[in-house]
Order: sequence, then structure tokens, then C-alpha cells
Amino acid sequence: MKRIVLFLATNLAIVLVLSLTLRLLGVEPYLSQQGLNLNALLVFAAVMGFGGSFLSLAISKWTAKMSVGARVIADPATPTEKWLVDTVARQARAAGIAMPEVAVYDSPDVNAFATGMSKNSSLVAVSTGLLQRMSREEAEAVLGHEVSHAANGDMVTLALIQGVVNTFVLFLSRVIGYVVDKVVFKTEKGQGPAFFVTMIVAELVLGILASLIVMWFSRQREFRADRGGAQLAGRGAMIAALRRLQSLHEPSALPDKMAAFGINGGKPSGLRALFTTHPPLEQRIAALEQAGRD
Repeated sequence: MKRIVLFLATNLAIVLVLSLTLRLLGVEPYLSQQGLNLNALLVFAAVMGFGGSFLSLAISKWTAKMSVGARVIADPATPTEKWLVDTVARQARAAGIAMPEVAVYDSPDVNAFATGMSKNSSLVAVSTGLLQRMSREEAEAVLGHEVSHAANGDMVTLALIQGVVNTFVLFLSRVIGYVVDKVVFKTEKGQGPAFFVTMIVAELVLGILASLIVMWFSRQREFRADRGGAQLAGRGAMIAALRRLQSLHEPSALPDKMAAFGINGGKPSGLRALFTTHPPLEQRIAALEQAGRD
């Protein structure tokens, strides 16, 4: 299932590298001869948790470009590229944000995504498949959806949520590892193997559970971006774009790590739906239709 986003994967990698580096350097201060120092552990977890989250945010545009091979349009070379840049510029002005970088990536998949460190330093990228298989009206609605993601500050909010989640995962996994090591395995001096094994397992389990929170937020931001797209391009156009995605019956072909930033999130069911970054298209269409009646 293409649900693990680039931001989250980069964040996890940075957190693990920072944690391992500090451990090798002997900087982790939360264990002492007197036992577990909860205050020091919380500070350590917050530094690592928010550090990983915001470092991944800082490099999100670069990583996104590399992962899909996106080409930034510096000087439009075709009428389609000029229309694309002009449309994003007009929508950005209407949304009150600085002009995003506009890029195209080569893929038959009908998709687009937005990312960036802030709403005034963002990237909007579309696939060649979207430009070829959607009408201008539908494509404009998709662009409005992505510009709305940037204007809503979704990436910054995601970074804050992920930072909080990281902090508690790192904190609780080490507390659990300490308790198991000292109470169950009776380690009297230092840290035994049980601490490290339990900590790693706890990080994995807690990380999976915590991802439910991040995925829930991601689904809510899609409804909000749909409303933004409707304001920028028209409700009918936004509904038509979602229906076109629905008619194609294609899951997202973005790399696994980029899936949450695309407009098309596939159609998961059962427990898998709890870990998806996008609500089902029928729910998004129904929400827009209901908003039009209210």
C-alpha cells in the first residue's frame, strides 16, 4: 500500500541517525547511576523528535524533486507549461502566498503534489499523465487543491504533529526499555542487552500506533484542500476532477514515500484505511456536494 510518505520516512531516518550518533558519542544523558532521569530524557526526546521532523521539512522540496525526477519550469517552453505557470501564479495570488516553484514530472499516473518548508517557499508539481488526461478545468481544480495545501501551511503543521509524536515515541520507548531491563531482567549496573532490544521493539510498535494520528491529520487536510480548490477553481470543477480520478480506478503511482502529498490516494479498506493519507474519493466528493447545499 502506497501510504508511507517521504516526509515521515526522511524524518524517521534523521531521528535514527541523530540518536545513534549521540549514543556513540556518549551524549545521551538520561541514564545515570541514580536511575532514569525523566527530565533529561524528555529534553533529549524533544530535541531528537522535533529535530528530525524539521530537518525533514527543510529538505522536503529537494527530496521530492529527486524522488520523482521533477523538472522545475524556470522558463516555460510550451503553451501547456505557460498555462501551468500562469494558473499557479493566479491561484497563489488569490490564496495570498508567494509564487510556488512549478514542476512537471514524467509519469502516466494522474497526480500532483505540493510540498515545501513554508507556504511562501513551496513546490507544486504535476505529472505529465495529469496534463494529458485531464481537461484544463479539471487540472486547474487539482492545482487549486495543491496551492491550498501550501496556503494552509499543511507541511508545517505536519512537522509539528510529527515532532510531538516523535518525542513521545522516543520518550516512552526508553522508559519501557529501562523498566524491562531493570525490573524483568534485573540488570544492576549500566544498560543490559534487554534495554536496547526492548527500546527498539517499543519504538517500532509505538511508531506504528503514533502514525495513526499523523494519518488522521493527513486525511482531514485533504478535505480542507478540496474546499480550497473549490474556492480557487470552482466547486463544480473540483468535483469533476475528483470524479475523473474516481473513474480512472488507478492507485497512486507516486513513490511510496511521496503518496501523502499527491491528490490521488487510492482506495484502501478495512484496517488499511486507518493508515491511509487520503479519504476515499467518494467521501471527498460527498463533502463538497454537502458544502454546496449548506
